[in-house]
Amino acid sequence: MTKVTKIKTGSVLEEKSSYSRLVCVDNLIFVSNTAGRHPDTKEIPDDLREQTLQVFANIERALNAVESSLADVVMTRVFIQDPKDAMAVMEIFGEKFKGVDPATTVSCPPLSSSTYKVEIEVTAYKGASNAENVIINLGQS
Repeated sequence: MTKVTKIKTGSVLEEKSSYSRLVCVDNLIFVSNTAGRHPDTKEIPDDLREQTLQVFANIERALNAVESSLADVVMTRVFIQDPKDAMAVMEIFGEKFKGVDPATTVSCPPLSSSTYKVEIEVTAYKGASNAENVIINLGQS
């Protein structure tokens, strides 16, 4: 039988909007668009790098709750408030996903608050980090 696990973080918005931070259906994991609010202090760093690192910490915390990690991520969607921040965010993204290489979409739409500089949503498959990886490079060398 299919097992569905839903992770809640205690966020006021999760409660008001009736959503989960993470939903795991068997081995398929969906992590909601995640901002850089610290789960304990509820503060959001103003510094772009610190805020982006907090986004990743929040995503990792949710993935760890279902015995997964960033290494299992297969798809990401990155939302960056200000296009001038895109390269800096994607540099951090590259550090976090070195060797994982998920499919990725990056866009610069307005976010729900100017406080948020970046939000990231991921899809993971539990065990993908242990799977055989085949890389086909269609680019010219």
